[in-house]
Amino acid sequence: MEMMMDRDEISLKELVQIVWRQRLMIVLVTAASAVLVGFIAWMLPNKYTATVVFTPVSSSSGGSRLGGLASQVGGLAAIAGLSMGEDSNKAESSAVLQSQALTTRYIQQNDLLPVLFADRWDARNKQWLASKAAQPTLWTGNEAFEKIRKMTDDKKTGILTLSITWTDPHLAAKWANDLLKMTNDYLREKAILESERHIEYLKEQAAATDVAQLRTAIYSVLESEIKNIMLAKGPGDYALKVIDPAVAPERATTPKRVLWALGGLVGGFALSLLIVFIRTTWRNGSPR
Repeated sequence: MEMMMDRDEISLKELVQIVWRQRLMIVLVTAASAVLVGFIAWMLPNKYTATVVFTPVSSSSGGSRLGGLASQVGGLAAIAGLSMGEDSNKAESSAVLQSQALTTRYIQQNDLLPVLFADRWDARNKQWLASKAAQPTLWTGNEAFEKIRKMTDDKKTGILTLSITWTDPHLAAKWANDLLKMTNDYLREKAILESERHIEYLKEQAAATDVAQLRTAIYSVLESEIKNIMLAKGPGDYALKVIDPAVAPERATTPKRVLWALGGLVGGFALSLLIVFIRTTWRNGSPR
């Protein structure tokens, strides 16, 4: 039994001998793999990542006051839809920024389908190369945008980043900054409309009650809603405060051609060894 095991096993010396005898083939396969992978990496377009750093605007000054006043009037504020904390503000802002509705509107307003699907677009004749049924839609445009957009949230600092990766660095920076501005504008308009609706509701409740204490509490909430409108109509960032706007990067993030070449070398070498041992086993019936 031991003699059979010895015959089936291959020693390190025999392994080196097999590799040395097939060194030319190993070198050729490794070199060919590196050249092929390097060529593919060279043909891939450069992609640039532009990042905007921002943070949700704190609502502690208004939120705590509103929460306190809401407790004075019991269920009145909840009925009017006046409860909003800092966490919910952050969640809403992040959701709107990444929402399909906002992205679709941005693509439509800026006519980005020909840019996102440039390989299907005839720029000279201003028409799609594909048939009408195969032409990209706003839905497919939103899907394409999802692949180039990335958002991260630092739980420790509360700082968020929005990154856009595209072949044109200037467009990547523009899209990142525009999406943030569009989110701010949308949330600003939404806050104004909601406060105006709340004001009308509170006025009706104030007129319908004869309880002085309740009326005083309603007018306090009404005052807070008026202040919310003033803040929303004010200058500067509303829901999302930009810390560091996106700028056009000068260095491509992908493809990393050096890593591709190294990967081609390693992969080619591993492939060549596999071929050597398969050929040796096939010819001799065992590695020996």
